[in-house]
Amino acid sequence: MPKKLTIDGKKITARDDATIIQAAYEAGITIPHYCYHPKLSIAGNCRMCLVELEGRPKLEISCNTPVGDDMVVFTNSDRVVEGRRGVLEFLLINHPLDCPICDQAGECGLQDYYMQYGLNKSRFQEEKVHKNKVVDFGPDIVFDGERCILCTRCVRFTQEITQTNELGIFNRGDTVEIATFPGKQLDNPYAGNVVDVCPVGALTSKDFRFKVRVWFLKEAKSVCPGCSRGCNINVHYNQDRVYRLKPRQNDDVNELWICDAGRYGYKSINEQRVLYPMVRQGDALERTGLQTALEQASNALQQHAGAGVGIIAAPQGTNEDLYVLSKLANRVSTADNVLLYTGEPGDEDDFLIRADKNPNTYGARALGFQAPASANVIATLARAIEQGSIKVLYAIDTDLEAAFGADAWSNLAAKLDCLIVQTSNERPGWQLAHVVLPSAVYAERDGTFTNFEGRVQRINPAFAPHGDALPAWQLYQRLGQTLGHSGDYASAEAILTEMATEVPAFGGMSYAKVGDLGQMLLNP
Repeated sequence: MPKKLTIDGKKITARDDATIIQAAYEAGITIPHYCYHPKLSIAGNCRMCLVELEGRPKLEISCNTPVGDDMVVFTNSDRVVEGRRGVLEFLLINHPLDCPICDQAGECGLQDYYMQYGLNKSRFQEEKVHKNKVVDFGPDIVFDGERCILCTRCVRFTQEITQTNELGIFNRGDTVEIATFPGKQLDNPYAGNVVDVCPVGALTSKDFRFKVRVWFLKEAKSVCPGCSRGCNINVHYNQDRVYRLKPRQNDDVNELWICDAGRYGYKSINEQRVLYPMVRQGDALERTGLQTALEQASNALQQHAGAGVGIIAAPQGTNEDLYVLSKLANRVSTADNVLLYTGEPGDEDDFLIRADKNPNTYGARALGFQAPASANVIATLARAIEQGSIKVLYAIDTDLEAAFGADAWSNLAAKLDCLIVQTSNERPGWQLAHVVLPSAVYAERDGTFTNFEGRVQRINPAFAPHGDALPAWQLYQRLGQTLGHSGDYASAEAILTEMATEVPAFGGMSYAKVGDLGQMLLNP
């Protein structure tokens, strides 16, 4: 049965299995804590979440105290404040106080609570205990034993979430510390999450270390495009450069976690970008204006419209991109010549990582694209190019050497009258194009992806597209207009509004309904 209790004078109803800290959080009341984490077991060792219970002589830890009927809880009484000050003073006795060089500065629990509880002067006069610093835990994790407050979140993460058990607690007394077990490294596919769960600066990422102060970073809510799981993320950026990705909570998709492949995949936003339209002049690609590139592409599509045009697209684009592409494809090609290329399956596990390394394969299918092309279908397209029946190939976000074979691709490209490559990044085979159209990456555009379960999820732009790149739907729209087709969407949202009336699976959908946590397709 639900429990009725009072927290700081506010009467609330809590789940009968809730602890005080959970009941308070669900009621909008925050209780300071370090070792407690909503997705990990209760350790109860930091003592920061102390509260006062009416009728009890001692302060209690709220993370491990169950709620009860008629319970009266005080989270900020004088006794509670004094108790937390004592806990903070204890935790800071041996802390190196190196905030000026610590990556956690600006988002550190010790800093935040220190300022909140007004500890302005240390009473500790003795020599601090010195522990191991800059310890290499694995390929991307660095540990500083002097900063560690022994909350054990990282240990519990490797025991309970990844179940890889690389970390443990060693020694006793003031020499106790976190370490990897002998012969082990912290190198599981989710190792980066230990940096997220660490409430202080004990665990830091080699990738992010000393790059930028966190107070210079802004964030945009988005979805990881690394596989069909669609983990919810925050994109942390400064000006027009992304510095890191952090998982964003969505209990229906990724809870609070993200794999390392997705976490460090942000580098494609900053590196190896195709930023400007290009057309072939002799043996080289030369930069040109977008309208010039569109006109050359549209002339080729118009001249060979129908069976002479092939389209091969990886489902890297948003639902909105693919909807506008489907309209363009219907006008310039035939259904058999429009291929959805997902690439070879990658690694998969039973937690988050999916074998399909595309964010929107499910969305493409829901929008009417045929099943991902098999090797036989790709071979059929290759034969059509070889035999000269397909004169124009429009390749979108595709690794052409992987699709057709590295050895065969250069010969196939030479058979084409026109190869149009639309891409955000340099991909194998793109240099053989006759026309290059630069598209924006996911951090530069608005739209939605549909994950493998049929959940439509929103991405938001962190900044404007680099160079002359444009969201893919805008390139399709402008290409269609150059071909003389009607259609003028003002925004990605306007496209989804039309999809909600034209595509049954997206019936009634809107950005407002999708929100931050997504919305399931109808009959996914």
